[in-house]
Formats: sequence, structure tokens, C-alpha cells
Amino acid sequence: MGPADLAAEVALVARVLARLGFVHAFGHVSARAPAGERVLLTPTYPPLGALAAADVLELAQDGRVLGGAAGQRPLEAPLHLAVYAARPDVGAICRVHAPAVAASAAVGEAPPLLHGFGGMVEPVAVWDDPDLVAGGPVGGRVAGVLGDAPAMLLAGNGGLTVGADLDQALARAWCLEDRCRVALAAGDRGRPLTGEALERRRRWYDAETARLARWLRRTAGP
Repeated sequence: MGPADLAAEVALVARVLARLGFVHAFGHVSARAPAGERVLLTPTYPPLGALAAADVLELAQDGRVLGGAAGQRPLEAPLHLAVYAARPDVGAICRVHAPAVAASAAVGEAPPLLHGFGGMVEPVAVWDDPDLVAGGPVGGRVAGVLGDAPAMLLAGNGGLTVGADLDQALARAWCLEDRCRVALAAGDRGRPLTGEALERRRRWYDAETARLARWLRRTAGP
């Protein structure tokens, strides 16, 4: 997939997240460019729900804007760049403010794993500083806390998911919201999945990720 096609995919995923209510004035989507040295990132404007491929920014690994309006670079661009630098396996990131994710981030604890879809974002890391991740050093520390996890809650500031590609990051964004929603609804009555149950459930995740991404594109996409 060339840069232009990837920019179109980034814009599409941004619109899907907006229609799901997972992003609003805030939130962003990024993807690692094919060569691996550049990052495509949604801007602060236009709104994610109205984004087109031509609006997507192209960043160098040092944060310089190589394509698009430099004034529209999100403050948290260093967060995306730090995760890509630390995780060669990550090809895309969804930074969200979905309702249940925001509520769980306010609690400051990873929600318990109560159902199968929640296991698609196991483990959930937690960053405990509500400030924006607007600098390279703090971005590196956040990436360190994320470690190998597929998802993270940012205290008082929503969350993020990563994936090998945009479809996986998008599917995980839905699963993170679903995990938080189920945990909040179940409260103390929830029965966490055992490690053995999760291992048996994992064998279905690749197929379920692909199916979920197709469903999200069809129901919330253009």
C-alpha cells in the first residue's frame, strides 16, 4: 500500500471512530508509512468525522511535518512517534476518548477481564499522569509503560490501542471500549476470566479481529 492509499485508510478509520463516538474534538489516528521511517497522523483540523486523505499529515520520525499544515500537528504527536520507535511490531495507533474508556481512565485502573472480546486487549497498561504527552522524553516513558501491551488507559485522558495495521488497532479500540463498558456494568458481580479460559479463547482472535474490522468499516464507515 502506497502513502496515498494509506492516508486514505487513516482518514477512513478516523471517520469510523468519530461515528462510533470514540473521538470528538480530540483523539487521533496514525499509521507507520510503508518505508517505516515516516508516520501518517490525523491533524487537529478538520474534525476527524470529516477528514479526507489530503488532510492527513506526514511526519518524520523526529516530529517534523513533511506534508500537510504544520500548525495542525496534534500536541500528542510525540506519543505516537515514541510508540513506533519502541515497538517495531506496531503499524497503527488509535487514540480515543470513548465513553467507557474515559470512565475507566478516570478510575486509573485496568478494567477486569470479564468476557471474550475484552481479551483482545489483554493486558491493558495504565499511565497515571493526566497531562498531555506533548514531549519526546515523556512519550518515551509512556511507550515504556505500554511495553508489549495492545492497549493503554491514560489517567483522566482516555486511552489508546495499537495494532500491526489499522484494522487491528481499530478492532482493539472497539474491544477496549467494550471491555470497559462490561466491567463498569458488571461491577462487583463480574467473574474474571481465568488464564486458562483466556488461552483457549485466544485461538479465535485473529479471525474475530478481521470480522470485527469489516463490520466496523461497513456499519460506521462511508
